[in-house]
Amino acid sequence: MTSPTEEQNIRPDPDREMVDIADYVMNYKIESDLAFDTARYILMDSIGCALLALKYPECTKLLGPVVQGSSVPKGVRVPGTAFELDPVKAAFDIGVLIRWLDFNDAWLAAEWNHPSDNLGGILAVADYVSRRQTSVGKALTVRDILVAAIKAHEIQGVIALENSFNRVGLDHVVLVKAATAAVATAILGGGKKEIINSLSQVWIDGQSLRTYRHAPNAGPRKSWAAGDATSRGVRLAMMTMQGEIGYPSALTVKTWGFYDVMFKGKHFTFPRPYGSYVMENVLFKVSFPAEFHAQTAVECAFRLHEKVKDRLEEIEKIVITTQESAIRIISKTGPLYNPADRDHCIQYMTAVGLIFGELTADHYSDSAASDPRIDALRDKMQVVEDKRYSRE
Repeated sequence: MTSPTEEQNIRPDPDREMVDIADYVMNYKIESDLAFDTARYILMDSIGCALLALKYPECTKLLGPVVQGSSVPKGVRVPGTAFELDPVKAAFDIGVLIRWLDFNDAWLAAEWNHPSDNLGGILAVADYVSRRQTSVGKALTVRDILVAAIKAHEIQGVIALENSFNRVGLDHVVLVKAATAAVATAILGGGKKEIINSLSQVWIDGQSLRTYRHAPNAGPRKSWAAGDATSRGVRLAMMTMQGEIGYPSALTVKTWGFYDVMFKGKHFTFPRPYGSYVMENVLFKVSFPAEFHAQTAVECAFRLHEKVKDRLEEIEKIVITTQESAIRIISKTGPLYNPADRDHCIQYMTAVGLIFGELTADHYSDSAASDPRIDALRDKMQVVEDKRYSRE
């Protein structure tokens, strides 16, 4: 027996949530042609997003070695640049490029997120492993990348289906960290035990607050937060493969576990097992770079553009009917201080659509935002929740 001042120091079996992910990563065989086809499109789409992001100095200033001028022999390549970096910084750079313009894929669930953010870590670790194994004929194939992407999408997306991190103030990039850590550990040669250990490190790591996505603090960190998360997943995977132990009840242990400390005592719920569902149903942003809850409002603005472009001063009121999530995440009035503030403002994006009949990343720049017609239209807008939209 223990006294009130003692704790029983017997390690439990690993939390079931981590075991299920490790079993899935190690043993599940992807057989869905749709999942592989979509993963191939995701890979191309993500590389396209990354290359387009190279146009923007606020993004490119974050790239390259932490210590300027340093190099890594047989380092990881960063697409569109001459950099060869260690896997952790390369994962950050690739992840930042993919995510910067808010143009990569999206997954609509209880926790809104972007599963292709994991490609930063996947591509970095795959290149790292392949460049060291080419001499012995064991370099990875593109199909290996697609399998990793499908599984990372599935881990991130299935956890997000019924578990909302943003409602407890945490950013969804914790899911990027978890999914990247799991698949990166496998790519590095880890087995079930190592995947569980790396996942446990994720849950006890401490997680990002969402404050940089919301008024009054919205800022460019939201464009590099996923790169930071996928690189951290790689770092934890590599530490695990160097022998770092895990923490079996990182989620469930009373008082000190993730659930009690960071999730208000709730446990994750899972409406479906891991398979290939998320990749098969993921959403692409085909039309324009914008937070996804604003897409239909901007599409409507495009349709109205020809009718109103020469009569903007006659507009008395603009009503945007939307769902609760859009109001909570991207509805804001008052000054907008930077491009990240603007691409998370439904009123700003709708005004641009009405005025110009298009919306590109350049419309979030300071010069574009100086057009007085934009704020004039924003001042005339009302954002109203439709309960049915929220419910569905």
